[in-house]
Amino acid sequence: MKRISLLILLIFALSSTPAHAYWIWTPKDGKWTNPKTAVKPSPKEQFDFAKGLYEAKEYEDAKREFKKILKNYPKANEAAESQFYLGQINEAQNNPWQAYQDYQKVIDKYPFSERIADIVEREYAIAEKFMSGAYKRKALGMTIPVENPAIEIFQKVVDNSQYGPLAAKAQYKLGLVLKGLQQYYEAEDAFNKVVASYPDSEWAAAAKFQIASCRASLSHGPAYDQVSSKEAKDKFEEFVRSHPDADLSKEAEKNIESLGEQEAESNFDIARFYEKQKNYKSAEIYYNAIIDDNPKSVWAAKAVERLKIMEKLRK
Repeated sequence: MKRISLLILLIFALSSTPAHAYWIWTPKDGKWTNPKTAVKPSPKEQFDFAKGLYEAKEYEDAKREFKKILKNYPKANEAAESQFYLGQINEAQNNPWQAYQDYQKVIDKYPFSERIADIVEREYAIAEKFMSGAYKRKALGMTIPVENPAIEIFQKVVDNSQYGPLAAKAQYKLGLVLKGLQQYYEAEDAFNKVVASYPDSEWAAAAKFQIASCRASLSHGPAYDQVSSKEAKDKFEEFVRSHPDADLSKEAEKNIESLGEQEAESNFDIARFYEKQKNYKSAEIYYNAIIDDNPKSVWAAKAVERLKIMEKLRK
């Protein structure tokens, strides 16, 4: 009678269980288990099982099995590898932000993992794709808590490997992203770090050029900033002196010429203001500054002409 009652209860329990939650009796353990939540008896067996699913491209099932290792065997060697493979899966599923977070967890939780160098390269590649627009926040349909993921990821690449092979390049690219967002002060700071921290890297010279370019961009703001313009011009001239054969030197020379015209125009306007106030001595100082500092500019000829007119007015 007891056996019949037990059988009835068992049939009732199984029939009331949702179709997706099935159970299997394991004589070895003497209990019912759900394969979806069950874990293999050793981390290696669990990892091999999960990796088999990954290689078969059964990504969702593989995710579930790798996560079991993180939950049940967090201190096992296979835990770091499982976390790494979660990143691999998210990359394969076109979830780059989540992939980056999974990779970063390997570095944060398992700093002695042999995957660190590989992960830094993968994070850098993800940042470059965000920077280039290959990954777009809206197109990916994901929730990303930062406005520009490339900024955070490039910074992490630098933090993860301060003197590694990608550190200087990532620091430089961080500056380019900030400059592209017109955050010129922040960009200049990023480029200065390239020069200060990686002076012998191939990116140091380009960073010096970008520092001058940031200064020039600030001088072109809503309110003309003559100080920034002069600083930019000085930095471009220093760049040309230090790197005369660099490809960027030709562009630097063009910028010097453009900034010289801008500076000369500003000085001409100031000189005209003093001239109209009949403060000829001050006007003369600014006209002569144009002729001395920017003799090739179109404003130099105009300054010479105004000086001649002023000389006649004084007689």
